[in-house]
Amino acid sequence: MNLKLRLTVLSFLQFFVWGAWLITIGVYWFGTKHWGGQEFGKVFATLGIASLIMPALIGIIADRWINAERLYGILHILYGIILVFLPSISTPENFFWIMLVAMMFYMPTISLSNSIAYYILKNNNYDVVKVFPPIRVWGTVGFIVAMWITNLTGNKDSGSQFYIAAAVAFILGIYAFTLPKCPPQNLIPANATLSEKLGLNAFSLLKDYKMALFFLFSMFLGAALQLTNMYGDTYLSDFGKIPAYADSFVVKRSTLIMSISQISETLFILAIPFFLKRYGIKNVMLLSMFAWVLRFGFFAYGGPEGFGLGLIILSCIVYGMAFDFFNISGSLFVETTTDYKIRSSAQGLFMMMTNGFGAIGGSLLSGWLIQQYFTLENGDKMWQEIWLVFAGYALVITILFAIMFKHKHDPEVIADLTH
Repeated sequence: MNLKLRLTVLSFLQFFVWGAWLITIGVYWFGTKHWGGQEFGKVFATLGIASLIMPALIGIIADRWINAERLYGILHILYGIILVFLPSISTPENFFWIMLVAMMFYMPTISLSNSIAYYILKNNNYDVVKVFPPIRVWGTVGFIVAMWITNLTGNKDSGSQFYIAAAVAFILGIYAFTLPKCPPQNLIPANATLSEKLGLNAFSLLKDYKMALFFLFSMFLGAALQLTNMYGDTYLSDFGKIPAYADSFVVKRSTLIMSISQISETLFILAIPFFLKRYGIKNVMLLSMFAWVLRFGFFAYGGPEGFGLGLIILSCIVYGMAFDFFNISGSLFVETTTDYKIRSSAQGLFMMMTNGFGAIGGSLLSGWLIQQYFTLENGDKMWQEIWLVFAGYALVITILFAIMFKHKHDPEVIADLTH
């Protein structure tokens, strides 16, 4: 098996073991276990908590002491072991703690898989910029395939979704040990401060008004990034409570419908260079923010048939723009406006604000709001009101960003980066 194919398999499995449960856990939580929204928000916050702590810590270990591919394999095996326990958990409190441990093992593997791919490609004289994106796209394909398998095997509302993820995590963990060796690089000076080792020196960027504003909006929008992953499948499945729609395709195959979002994500990645060159980073980020308004707004008026079904599909299509345009244009803004000495740390800070602080805040606040104000006595959710509140939030963020954030478009800089 050639190196590119081996890394493609790595990318595919990396996101398969996440996609097998990430979209459908809400159906299991609300529909099967009948647990509350506030506790569910805490469970999704584990992604953010783990993102704050573990990637930097695991990065230091891989940089100094343990081969990256071995560490990666160990983490996935441990992740699989923890997932096996989840279906037997009987209380939401215990589920939170077990999921937190699982995410502590899984979340750092996302960046670690990229590091392994970069090292192996560079070490074998491949053009990373040209070769890596097609490899990474197969990660999204893996996520989609996992969603489909969970749904088509009838496990979107059962604990078996965690067994599916665990089984593949064990396979991936073992597979990782067969990869070319990625030894510690020891690029961080031994006398570096703890702040430098953890990438915290990038926090000095917050002294600059423009950068502080950018990171603040990154955090606010980061709060919206996981909301449809949290609640989208549950929302579609809940149409089954209406007798006329109980056997509809949208209800039975809700996860397949949601996978249109990930398919859209792979397609919009290809459109990013065009939009960046033509409209600039700020406008692309604004397009992303407005796409989130549409994402939530279309869900608010969606339904299992006719025009409503069209709105749900449109919502899934605009997700690609909403997710990709923000993450990639934001990353490019950091790349073009920070000193090269702290660029990697600055990228880490960007991810910390979005997938860390933003995700934690969005998960906890959304869970609390839904439980307190949008859940009926019988446990049913007021989905239209929920999605409209989310759409209103995204609209406020969009308007404030358009007014407050000033950034001049330089086509030549963008051309150099996206060439």
